[in-house]
Amino acid sequence: MVGPRTQGAIYSAGVAGARPRVPTAMRELEAQAMRAMSPQAGAYIAGGAGREDTMHDNLTAFRAWKIVPRVLRDVEHRDTSTTLLGMTLPVPILTAPIGVLEMAHPDADLAVARAAGRAGIPMIFSNQASVPMEECAAALGSTPRLFQLYWSRSDDLVRSFVERAERCGCRGIVLTLDTSMLGWRPRDLDLASLPFLRGMGIAQYTSDPVFRRELDLPLTGATGSAPATRITWQALGVLRDLLRRTPGPLAHKLRTDWPRKAVRRFVATYSRPSLQWSDLARLRAMTSLPILLKGILHPADARLAIDHGVDAIIVSNHGGRQIDGEIASLDALPAVVAEVAGQRPVLLDSGIRGGADVFKAIALGAAAVLLGRPYVYGLALAGEHGVAEVLRNVHAEFDLTMGLAGCTTVAGIGADNVRHG
Repeated sequence: MVGPRTQGAIYSAGVAGARPRVPTAMRELEAQAMRAMSPQAGAYIAGGAGREDTMHDNLTAFRAWKIVPRVLRDVEHRDTSTTLLGMTLPVPILTAPIGVLEMAHPDADLAVARAAGRAGIPMIFSNQASVPMEECAAALGSTPRLFQLYWSRSDDLVRSFVERAERCGCRGIVLTLDTSMLGWRPRDLDLASLPFLRGMGIAQYTSDPVFRRELDLPLTGATGSAPATRITWQALGVLRDLLRRTPGPLAHKLRTDWPRKAVRRFVATYSRPSLQWSDLARLRAMTSLPILLKGILHPADARLAIDHGVDAIIVSNHGGRQIDGEIASLDALPAVVAEVAGQRPVLLDSGIRGGADVFKAIALGAAAVLLGRPYVYGLALAGEHGVAEVLRNVHAEFDLTMGLAGCTTVAGIGADNVRHG
């Protein structure tokens, strides 16, 4: 069993004086990662909207639910695996899509793909990745992968993203609904730091033939374009970084100014606040892959999702990054699960910090969870190895929690295993 094996490996290594590369305690993991990252990286990855009440509530919602163990149930042999949309998962966890991972570590998404691939844990490629999806797909090997989609103002670009996801073996499209505009994020605002304006987190775009073809089109319908910037040493440094981060020969980039054009095009087309339920039919016409809607919190929206033929629902408030004071994802989960009534898988995102949290989410009806910030903290501290240790540790704690609570399978975890405190 993965839990005892993991504990045994850590304790045995300790006899020779070795300790884990990343802390197993989540508070210490975050604290060390914040010290390792730049202020801008820490603000972007760890920050939330407004006073960060939603981010705080995501965590306290888990603390409000208590596990009620059952004893004398023969839990010597346990199986943490499950199935989701035809995929076999070794544990009911997927890596959440998180953008601009180059801020945490130079290997960025590739490090996550390699670690997830070794663990067999499905990875959801971020729309705002630092590495194109094709490279991450190659690093994942046979491990399942999905693609997160932000529906931009260019339907041709959306179609191109979806087609690329299909070609690199993605098993689903995760349409993210709650980021039609950026939330009010004081940590980023006080540093005047938006990584996309520096050419970070736009690798899916700069590697896309449609996006590059559209670079010289008029920026019509944009909600805002990159403002003119005074020429300062800092601005010249940003230009240098743009030239370094965008692909292609340096002479061509200097001659065509395409790195700055790419940033302006991204800013102009990234978000689409006009998106409506009726648009889902157009996405369905683009692909036969399962469509998962991420960002559902209201049971009425869960019903609309089913009525519009989506394949799965992800209850999420974007890790508390979009609306300050909105309902915690775990608090929203039971009502959504009740509304869906088993017609579609329901996943949970936002607030997962360990294996016990995974157990509670499954008990309240989630088919699986998305793990986000913890693996990024591991990435910041130790790259691929840090991600691998975080994934291993969460899996191990989930296995031990199952056994200690009297459960031997994921399907055996139910509402009677938890109680609201």
